[in-house]
Formats: sequence, C-alpha cells, structure tokens
Amino acid sequence: MLRAEHLHKRFVGVHALNDVSAEFRSGEVLAVMGENGAGKSTLMKALAGVHPPDEGKIFWEGKEVKIPDVRAASALGIAFIHQELNLAENLSVAANVFLGREPSVAGFFKSGEMHRKTQQLLDDLGMTFTPETLVGDLSIGHQQMVEIAKALSQDARLLIMDEPTSSLSQTETDRLFLLVRKLRAKGLCIVFISHRMAEVSEIADRVIVLRDGKFSGELQKNEITRDRIVSLMVGRDLVLPDKQATTAGDVRLEVKGLRIQRLPKHEIDFELRAGEIVGMAGLVGAGRTDVARALFGIDPAVAGQIRVDGKKVTIAKPSDAIASGLAFVPEDRKAQGIIVEMPIRDNVAMAGLDKFQTAGFVKDGAITTTANEMRTRLGVRTTDVFKAVGQLSGGNQQKVAIAKWLVNKPGVFLLDEPTRGVDVGAKSEIYGVIESMAAAGAAILFISSELEEILRISDRVLVMHEGRITGELDRTQMTEAAVMSLATGVHAEH
Repeated sequence: MLRAEHLHKRFVGVHALNDVSAEFRSGEVLAVMGENGAGKSTLMKALAGVHPPDEGKIFWEGKEVKIPDVRAASALGIAFIHQELNLAENLSVAANVFLGREPSVAGFFKSGEMHRKTQQLLDDLGMTFTPETLVGDLSIGHQQMVEIAKALSQDARLLIMDEPTSSLSQTETDRLFLLVRKLRAKGLCIVFISHRMAEVSEIADRVIVLRDGKFSGELQKNEITRDRIVSLMVGRDLVLPDKQATTAGDVRLEVKGLRIQRLPKHEIDFELRAGEIVGMAGLVGAGRTDVARALFGIDPAVAGQIRVDGKKVTIAKPSDAIASGLAFVPEDRKAQGIIVEMPIRDNVAMAGLDKFQTAGFVKDGAITTTANEMRTRLGVRTTDVFKAVGQLSGGNQQKVAIAKWLVNKPGVFLLDEPTRGVDVGAKSEIYGVIESMAAAGAAILFISSELEEILRISDRVLVMHEGRITGELDRTQMTEAAVMSLATGVHAEH
C-alpha cells in the first residue's frame, strides 16, 4: 500500500530519521517499536504530512507521491491517532469526531447525521457515553477512544495508532483489538506503535524496530519475542530484575472513610508504609485517579480522615498536601505534570521554590546546581538543563516530572500512570528511581493500568472497582487473574 525509501528528517541539532526505508501492506497490523527518541513518531508524522521528510521518496500503491501536509495525507486515506490527545474539551464528542468535516447541505449543518454516525462509531468501540457528552467530562481513557473514533470516521485505508492503549483498561484494549482485527480483514493497513511487548506479540503480523533514527531490524510473526524486540531496540539484552522482598516500616499514610465526589457511595480505607510500593489496579473509571486527586487536595473529598506519619491532617488544596509531605505525579504529564515551554531547571524547582529563596530573592545558581544533580540522579538524557522540557523524549519528560518532587524530600508519593508512553529502557530506569525512593523510606502509591508492571514492582496490590477497594493482594497472591477478578467486581476466594 505504501513504501518509504531512504527517508531523512532533521531538526535543529537532531537527525531524527536517517536513511529509513519501510513497507506498509494492506491487510496487516505492522508494529513499529523503538525507545523514546528512536524516530517512530517522526517516521509516522513524515507519512501523515505533519513533518514532510527532507529527503527520500514515498510511494502510494506503486506511484510516487508527495505528502506536504495533513490534508494531502487524508486525501490518500492516511489517518493518524496521536499519542498526545488533540481534542477540544469544551465541545461534544460528536463535534470533536467531525471537527472541520461537519456534514452539511447548502451551508446548513446536519447535526442529526453527525450524531448518528458518531453513535455508530461509539457502538463499534463498545462505549456507553453519548455523542452529546462534553469531552472535558470524560476520563483520559475515554478521550483516547474519542481520538480513535475520530480517525475511524475518516474512512482511512492506512491507520496509524501511536500508543493507542496507553490510557485504556484491559477491557477497552480487548475491544480495540477486536476492532483492529475487523479492519485488517477489510484490507486496511494498521500501524501500531506501542511499548507494550505483550500487546505487540498478540496483535502484530510484523514488527519493524528503529534505533537512534535508523532502521534496526524487522521481525515476522513467528519471530516476535520480547527478547528479540528489546535486543533490536537497545542494541543489547535488557533484563528487568525481579522485585526484591522488602520489609515495610511504620505507617506513613493512613486513609479512613474516604469518599470521593464522582463515586461517593463507598468508603475507602488503606494505609501505606515506609519502604513499600503499593500498586493500585482497576479498570478505567474505577476511581483510582479520583482517590489520588482527593488525597492531594485537587478535588475535595466528600468525607474521610487522612493521617501522615500518625498526625491527622486537613488537605483542602495541593499546598496543604505538599506541606504534609505528599507528592503527586499525574497521569497527563504535559497538561498537569510539567510546563513544556519552560527549561528543565525551572520545572525541577517548581514544587519547592521556597527552598531556593532567601529574603524573597531566588538563588538562581542553587536551582541550576540542583537541576544538574537531578539530571544525573535520574539519568535525564540531556547535556543542558536550560533546554525546554518539551524538547525531551517522553521518558525523559517523565523523569523531570518526578524530579521536581524529589527536591521536597516527601514521605509519600502518589504516582498515577508514571510510565505511560515510556519505552522499555526508560521504564526500567523509572522503576529503579521508584525503588530507590522506597529504599530511602518513602511510601509509594503506584497507580497503573498495565498489569505486567503492577505485578513487577508492587509489594502488594489494592484493586478498585466502581469507587471501592474490592480486595488486597500480597506478593504470594498477585496474579493477573486475581487482579482482574477483583477489578471486575468478582471477589477472588482468597
């Protein structure tokens, strides 16, 4: 369907694509893998008209074509579901799905047809919200499904999905894969960018791997294994060590009778101990993020008591949480965790700016020194802390989002999807950072939709379903089946 030959793309100081060639065939799911910054998204953007290549040729059904912009790509039948959500939160689902392509006759807007087509797409995706729902009222996972519906509405023949499952529950991912298989059977080419090895093994017919902007290798269906993919991605074998047994210390966070606004019926009780990493699992909409936001004072709780290091605290706003020794890394780092236009050093200082002041004067040199210390400690891949955070890869941006809290030396970390959209190498490094925080005596709440990493890093797991904790599993009880049983409201025997 499409062939790219010897593509090059350069940005200031970066050769993002260096002589990359690849084929994209009808009726197949092609996975594109590589570490953050390897060139995956740049290649897709070159094909989708977002960043046309500087050199090289593109052939569509055997004929050389130019794709100077997104409109030209769309005219060919290429649709791109971006990793970073690109929706208007103040508009309805239907308005977002058909934004700029609203059906009309003689200049009159056909809202009924738009809503009918949107409803059909939502039905195909197994969604229960309506075309009239405001996008801003949806969870991140459901917003991701709106992005997918938007791309499907374009009748694409080559559909590029950049990390489409990063915010989806297992149930939603299963629905998406069912749809992908239907589209493949109709002759579409599905390009699937993901860092999740299990998903790639399940859905991909073929895998191509990029490393440092270059083509690293290709695997056919029967060759796809985690070890072979990782070896092509990083140029070496990468082993994630097993979780070491830990001895939990004193209770650092105690939550009793917490009721959250969105799901106020159930009371939530749990505690976190020093040196412990507690996973929090559940389907999208179960209330995990709501709990973290209530604990950090972003959303007011309906009821409940919170104790930090044995002392009862009142948290009405984030500054109260910070003063009590809490830190919160949100799931949407670009919207809530970092300021992408600002330098790394300023982001690092943001949550603890008072520590860099004397008599109201900011100690600029101390900020730079601390930022460089954090860069080294967390392995942020940059030589200059004055660089804008937005110029870093996703994994390095996430490290900055964590680094800004380390300045405060908090006793409790609330981490919401801390490895979302992060490659296997950076993910391993972030695990190391989290484990070092726990080893230093912090208590960690680790929220994730990725069961593999919940089982990998957690000392125990709390599982939520529809606003309540349905069970707790220690390391001897933690299996995917046990977690999913609790996450769907089915109580496991143990």
